[in-house]
Amino acid sequence: MEEKILNIKKVIEPLRQEIINHKVYSVINNIDDLKIFMEYHVFAVWDFMSLLKSLQNNLTCTSIPWFPVGSAETRYLINEIVAGEESDIDSFGNRKSHFELYLDAMIQTGADTSQIEKFITELKAGNDLKKSLVNAKVANEAQEFVDFTFKIINSKKEYLQSAIFTFGREDLVPGMFHSIVKELKEKSPENISIFNYYLERHIEVDGGHHSHLALQMTSNLCGSNDKFWMEAEQGAIESLQKRIHLWDGVYKKILENKKVLA
Repeated sequence: MEEKILNIKKVIEPLRQEIINHKVYSVINNIDDLKIFMEYHVFAVWDFMSLLKSLQNNLTCTSIPWFPVGSAETRYLINEIVAGEESDIDSFGNRKSHFELYLDAMIQTGADTSQIEKFITELKAGNDLKKSLVNAKVANEAQEFVDFTFKIINSKKEYLQSAIFTFGREDLVPGMFHSIVKELKEKSPENISIFNYYLERHIEVDGGHHSHLALQMTSNLCGSNDKFWMEAEQGAIESLQKRIHLWDGVYKKILENKKVLA
């Protein structure tokens, strides 16, 4: 299966490089720019958790009465990832999901959390995904990103969900972005420390241990089925294209904001 993994990595590498070298990073020059980035990106952080929990629901038994589901190895892989993502520790040693940690970072920087909070409130009230996104007035690019993720979730194809999770969501934080945040932290440590910590945890946990677990999970689920591997490759490509489109939206919004402030 190693050959199949390497082939997908080779196919998607140009898209990964486009994301890593995206022009959006070059226009994040101050905290106001970072706020806009976070107000878009938080929706990707949220639906990442939804994708993760969908995998756990499909690959393990999360209902009563309990029965063993699938292979014990795959159950281990997804449960190990969920434990780290859903109950990590913040810089003070408190248990928090990466989403909650991201919200803390937004609040510290002064970013607007009203859209993501309105969106979640709408969902909790029983509204469907599309209506909740519209009612919260979420930017089109973020809406399309979330829509794609939930199209994959609703496919009920565990191997496809795993492929998107593995190749479309992990290891995409470029070093240049981390450097930008570190520079902002040096200028305003009271505003950026939590976000800087979030990035460090993302690189340490998601880009390291979790990425290896996710690769093994995808390999296990696709197995020797060539059709599964083909769908996994196409899904990974689409996922990265959606990320580029999301970053394009952030870039456009930051430039618009700079013109208003000029």
